Amino acid sequence: MDPALIEPYIVKDPQAMAMNAARALENLGKAASEWLRPRESGEIVDPVAEPATQLIKTMSKVAEYWMSDPKRTVEAQSMLLNELFGIWMKSLQRLSGEAPAESPAPVTDKRFSDEDWQKNPFFDFLRQAYLAISAWADKLVTDAEGLDEHTRHKAAFYVRQLTAALSPANFVTTNPQLYRETVASNGANLVKGMQMLAEDIAAGHGDLRIRQTDASKFEVGRNMAVTPGKVIAQSEICEVIQYEASTETVLKRPLLICPPWINKFYILDLNPQKSFIKWCVDQGHTVFVISWVNPDERHAMKGWEDYIRDGVDFALDTIEKVTGEREVNAIGYCVGGTLLSAALALHAKEGNTRIASATLFTTQVDFTHAGDLKVFVDEEQLDDLEERMRAAGYLDGSKMAQAFNMLRASELIWPYFVNNYLKGQDPMPFDLLYWNSDSTRMAAANHSFYLRNCYLNNNLTKGKMTLAGKNISLKDVKIPIYNLATREDHIAPAKSVFVGSGFFGGPVTYVLSGSGHIAGVVNPPDKKKYQYWTGGAPVGDYEDWLVKAKETAGSWWPHWQTWIEALDAERVPARKPGGGALNAIADAPGSYVMERV
Repeated sequence: MDPALIEPYIVKDPQAMAMNAARALENLGKAASEWLRPRESGEIVDPVAEPATQLIKTMSKVAEYWMSDPKRTVEAQSMLLNELFGIWMKSLQRLSGEAPAESPAPVTDKRFSDEDWQKNPFFDFLRQAYLAISAWADKLVTDAEGLDEHTRHKAAFYVRQLTAALSPANFVTTNPQLYRETVASNGANLVKGMQMLAEDIAAGHGDLRIRQTDASKFEVGRNMAVTPGKVIAQSEICEVIQYEASTETVLKRPLLICPPWINKFYILDLNPQKSFIKWCVDQGHTVFVISWVNPDERHAMKGWEDYIRDGVDFALDTIEKVTGEREVNAIGYCVGGTLLSAALALHAKEGNTRIASATLFTTQVDFTHAGDLKVFVDEEQLDDLEERMRAAGYLDGSKMAQAFNMLRASELIWPYFVNNYLKGQDPMPFDLLYWNSDSTRMAAANHSFYLRNCYLNNNLTKGKMTLAGKNISLKDVKIPIYNLATREDHIAPAKSVFVGSGFFGGPVTYVLSGSGHIAGVVNPPDKKKYQYWTGGAPVGDYEDWLVKAKETAGSWWPHWQTWIEALDAERVPARKPGGGALNAIADAPGSYVMERV
C-alpha cells in the first residue's frame, strides 16, 4: 500500500494519546453514572426490554423462513458470501498494486463522502462490505414469504435501524475522517465528546438527549415566535392568540390555525423571515392560533372530544366574540389537521357550519399508507404504551421525539452522534432543530384515542370513529378543502395524504410541495426554494396524478392565498386583538408554549 495513505493514521505522540484515552474513559464513566443514577433510585423504570423484545420477535420470523429449509439457508448464505468474496478479491488486487478493472461508482451516500472511503483500500473494503451486508439484510426481509404486511414492515424498519447503527462511519477505528482527527488531536476529540455525552444524559435525566443545535442561541418570545399579538382566551387545554393586523383592511373571514399538539405551534412562527403566521397577517388575514397546553397528570383524561370542544370549538367561540363573524377559514397541521377533519365531520352531524373552508398541511385522515410510524402501533405495543401512560397520566415528549428521529436515523441521529461524541464538536445553531427539541407531552386519553382510532383501526375513513355519541363520516364534510402534501414526507407520506383526499364529501384541491414534513410547509416565497405540483382532482392512483401534474417553481403560499381569496375576498377595516370584547391575557406567544419538558 502507498505509504502516503498510511501516514495520516500513525499516532505521533503515544503518551498524549494514552493520557487523553484515560480522560475520555473517565468522562465515559461519568456518562454511565448519569444513566444509572435515576434507574437505581427508581426514578426511571426502564422498559428497555420492550423494544428489544419486539425486534427479536419480528426478526425471528424472518429467520424462521430462511432457516426452516436447508436449501434456503444455503441460498441466503451464498448470496452474502459470494458478494463479500468478490469485494475481497478486488481489494486484494488493489493492495497488490493492480489497477481496478472498472472505475468505481461515484459515492452518493453522505456518510462516505471522505475521499479515503474509496482511495484507501482498507476503508474502501469496509464501505463496500457494509453496503453489501445492508442490501443482503434488506433482501432477506423482502424475499421472506409468509409474513403478514405489518410484520414485514416492522422487519424492514428494524433492519434499517440496525444497519444505520452499525455503519462503519459511526466508529473511530473504521471511519477515516474520525481516525485522522483522533490521531491529529491525540484523542482530545474523544475527551470532549465523552464530556458532552455525560452532559446530554444528565440533561435527559437519565436518557440520552442528543443535542442537535446550540440551544443557547434561541429563546421563544425573544428571537422565535415574535409576531406581535395577544393571548385573548384560555381554556384548560389551549390558549387562543390573535395577531395584530399589519394592513389597513383585512379579509372578512378570520383565519384559525389548529397546529399539532405533538410539537409547539411556533413552527409556523420561527422568525420574521420564516413565519407563515406573519406572512398571513401581511396578506390581510386576521390570524388566530391555538396554542395547546403542554399536558401533565391533570390532563390525563382529556380525550379527542375534549380537544375539539375545548380547543377548536372554544377558538371558534372566541373568534365570534371578537370579530362578530361566524364563518372562518381554518388550517390544520399534521395531527392538528386530523383533529380538525374529525371536528368538521362532527360539525356536519350537528349542523354546525362555522368553518367555511379548511386547509390541511401534511395531514392524514386515512392511515392505510401511513408510513413507518405504523411500526410502533399494534395491539401488543399499544397495551404496553397505555399501561405506562396510565401510571404517569401522559406520554413523555422525548418518546415521540425519539420515534420521529428514528424515521430518519441516518440523518437525525447518527450524524449528530458522530459529530458530538466522536468528533467532540458543538452543533451549529439551527432554529428548526431547536423547535424540534422543544417537545411536548401527550395526554394519556387523547394519545390513546388517536393511536387506536387512526393508526391501528383507521376508523376515521371507515365511518367508525365515535365522537359525542355519533359515528362521524368525512363524506359529510362538503366545504372546500386545500390538501397540502410534501413529496419527501416520512410522517404523512404524500400518497397517504392523496388517498385521504378521496374521503371528503366536497371539492378537494390537492397540492404537492417539494421537500419534507416541515421544510415543504415552512417555505417563504422570497426564499425561492423548492417547488410545488398542482393537477386535477385527487382521484385514481397517486403516481398517475403526479405524472400529469404541473410543476411550479417556488413556494405554494401564494397559490394558497389565491385559492382563499377565490372563496371570499371581501375585506373590512383591520381588527385589533380582543376587538373590545375580550381583554388581553398576555402578549404572544403566551404562557402555555413556554412550558418545557
